[in-house]
Order: sequence, then structure tokens, then C-alpha cells
Amino acid sequence: MTALILGDAPLTLAQLRAVLDGPVTVSITADAWADVEKGAATVAAIVAEGRTVYGVNTGFGLLANTSIAPQDLETLQKNLVLSHACGVGPLLPDAVTRLLMVLKIASLSRGASGVRRETLEALVALVDADVLPCIPSKGSVGASGDLAPLAHMSSVLIGVGEARVGGETLEAEAALARAGLTPLTLGPKEGLALLNGTQCSTALALAGLFAAEAVFAAAIAAGALSVDALKGSDAPFDPRIHALRGQPGQIAVAAALRGLIDGSAIRDSHRDDCAKVQDPYSLRCQPQVMGAVLDVLKTAAATLEREANAVTDNPLVFIEDGEVISGGNFHAEPVAFAADQIAMALCEIGNVSERRTAILVDPKMSELPAFLVKESGLNSGFMIAQVTAAALIAENRMVAHPCSVDTVPTSANQEDHVSMATHGARRLLDMAENAATVVGIELLAAAQGIEFHRPLTSSPALEQVFDIVREAAAPYASDHYFAPDIARATEGVRTGRYRAFAADLLPSA
Repeated sequence: MTALILGDAPLTLAQLRAVLDGPVTVSITADAWADVEKGAATVAAIVAEGRTVYGVNTGFGLLANTSIAPQDLETLQKNLVLSHACGVGPLLPDAVTRLLMVLKIASLSRGASGVRRETLEALVALVDADVLPCIPSKGSVGASGDLAPLAHMSSVLIGVGEARVGGETLEAEAALARAGLTPLTLGPKEGLALLNGTQCSTALALAGLFAAEAVFAAAIAAGALSVDALKGSDAPFDPRIHALRGQPGQIAVAAALRGLIDGSAIRDSHRDDCAKVQDPYSLRCQPQVMGAVLDVLKTAAATLEREANAVTDNPLVFIEDGEVISGGNFHAEPVAFAADQIAMALCEIGNVSERRTAILVDPKMSELPAFLVKESGLNSGFMIAQVTAAALIAENRMVAHPCSVDTVPTSANQEDHVSMATHGARRLLDMAENAATVVGIELLAAAQGIEFHRPLTSSPALEQVFDIVREAAAPYASDHYFAPDIARATEGVRTGRYRAFAADLLPSA
């Protein structure tokens, strides 16, 4: 189990990926707890002095000018949570919910949200016990924070709604009891602090990023294996070419491809007498395409790492001077742009992978048996596997439209520009699954191509790739029920079996 300590240093991408991978425990440093208590004291002083401050003793959104009497402040926060719990659609995956909660704890632990220690301790206790609120995945526009999803998280704290514990769905109070808790009564500003923030969109975007990393690494391995299966050239990966352009991702990917192919007997067999003048772009331009993808993923990763460690609710409590200031840190535009970047990257990984599979199955291009099977005609081989890959990349292209350019005014035009970050991030897991399948199909096809060059061997690294593929599926001897082979090959991509072949390149490495 991963142990996270908040307060000493920012959370890293590797730590955030570990949260997705399984249960974690969270602890908060003494200094951070001191800041939390100072923030809560600042809010308490405002209430005691009778000052009017948004979110503390006023209504919300367009109702910000409505003052709330002291005796109604607890009801105000409860009403806020209940009224905002308007999510719909399938529930967030448990792993994403866990990450969302860790991100919320990290934000609240900075002391700028004004929540009491006991409230934050309750949220920590839920994470430590892996009690995961049931959060519908739809209903946020990514602007005034991820209000609906975070309201469903928060409702469990006050004993409303449901949560999952060990795969079992329980009513909120029963779930709280599993963590040794009873329902909370929220104090001034606490409901707003819990609901405001970009934690849902950021958690979804991070999940998409890490899934994209796994697909990217597998695509690097698949691309190199395809080069060897097609008796392509490694000359386009010469470092001198890429140094002249200077793009860092391109240089790094070229180096990775050279390393993967180095030592291949298949490559050496046609090094001096190859009749091919130039390989198709999907082979030759891998450094240029996948290098650009890598640069985009790194840019998105940097944005999301900052966002994961940010305070994104409103208003913010400044403990040094006792001020509470309204702003707009809840607006998820940075997350929206990052999600759009990852979506484009996933599209391109799939696009170029499918093109290599198309070459592999085409005997005129590959000089291999048609559709990579003996007795083609009697056998269809990889014919429809390539069709499946084509269908999946088309689907990804259709949903890759940038979400960040869309906006719908909400809250009676008080919130008149929104980011649409949440659904922009939510689509990434489906896109990554599609891309993983496309790359899984290429891995099967490339491994099949290698079979036709035996007894020649590929490089030591690519023989390792080949062995992983063969764990998923035996060589394609004749037509058979192919879907399980594709599913197992995809699972290898999805679960990161190929991360090691591009580990040094990945943002969360």
C-alpha cells in the first residue's frame, strides 16, 4: 500500500499514478495541520465579527448578495451540498474516485480553504479505509469547480448517498461506520470548500494521461517490431537526422527505436542489399510523429502535476493577514487544454499504429503472405483485425474534437464562461482503450510477421517484446476465434507490460 505524506513536498506524477493503482494511506505534516487550523480560525473570526464574506455567510453564485443569518450557516452548507448533488450517468471508476479524494485532501491541507481539522480528518479516514463515494461521472462543466461530482463526494460525509467499500455498495452512514466515522455537521464555508475545485476533471485527466503513457510505450515497442517484421530500415533513426531538427521528443524517440532494433539479425540480413529506397511514413517518420506526441504528453503532464498540487476553491483564505478573497481558481481551463492535448496524442498514436498494421497485411507492401496467414483465401488471417483497428481510430477521431473551445453559460449568466474540462477528460479513458486495442492488434500482426523470418531473430529487446505478445496469443496458423487473442494483447498494453521499453521517456517515470 502506498503511503502519501502531504505538506513536505508536492505530489509527483509517480505518486498520483500509484493512487490509481491501488489503496493508499494519507498523512499530513504538523506544519500543514497548523495551516489548516489557522485557516479555520480565520473563518471563525469572520463569523464572530459579523463580517459579510462570500461563501461564509452569503448565498452562492447569483445569490452571493443574499446575507445568511448566523443561526442558518450550518443549514446553508448542508443545503449547498444536497442541492448540488445533481450528477447523472455511470459512476466514476473507483480508482478515479480515490484519486479525486486525494487531490481534494491535498488542496484542503494547504490551509487556504478554511475547513476545520475534523472535516479534513474525516476525508482522510475515508481514503485510508478505501471507502469511495458513489460519484456519477456526468454533470460538471468544469468552471465553478466540479460542483456536482464533488457534491456527491461530500454528501457521504454528511451521511447522504452511497459509497463503495471492497466492491460492496453501502448507504452513506453504513459506509462511514466502516471508517469509524459518523455523519459530519459542516461548518461555515466547509460545504463550499469541499464542492469548489477542479479535482474531478484533474483526476480524470491524470487517469487519461497515465493510460496514454501505457499506450505510447506499447506503440514504441510495436513500431520497432513492425520495422523488423517488414524488413524496414533503421537508418531514419540516425541521431544526426534528429539533431538537425532539435525537437527533444523526436530525438528521444529516435534513440529509443535505435536501441530496440540494435542487434537484430533480421535487420542485418538486408542491411547491405536492400532493394527498398525508402520506407512508408508510418515506419520512417516514427520519431517525428511519436516524438511530437511525447512532447505534447509532457506538456499536458506538467500542467496536470501543477493542478494536482493547487488550491482551486473559492473564496480563498489567506492566513497571514486574515483576509478572504474571491477569485476564479476553480476555472478548469488549464485542465481542459491538457485533456484536449492528450486526446490528440491518443488519436495520433492510434492513427500511425493502424497504418503499420495495414502495411503488414498487404502483401504488395509487406512482401509477406496476404493478411499474414498461410493459405490465404482459405484463411482470412488478420483481414478483419485491421478493419477493427480502422473502426477504432475513426471513433477516436470523432470524439477528439477540442472540448476547451466550447462553453455554455450557467447559473443565470453569473458563470458565463466555462471550460468543459470534465467531459473533455472523461472521454480519455475510452479513447485510451481504443488506442490500446489498435496497438495490441499491431503487436499481434508484427509478431506474426516476425514468424515468417525465422530462424532469423530480432534484437534482444524486440525478442522480449515478441515473447510478451506470445503470452497473449500463439502464432496465427489458421483461422480461429480471434477476439480473445486481441483482448489479451490489448490487456498487455493497458496494464503497462510494455512500459519498460520506453520507461525513460514517460512523464510519470
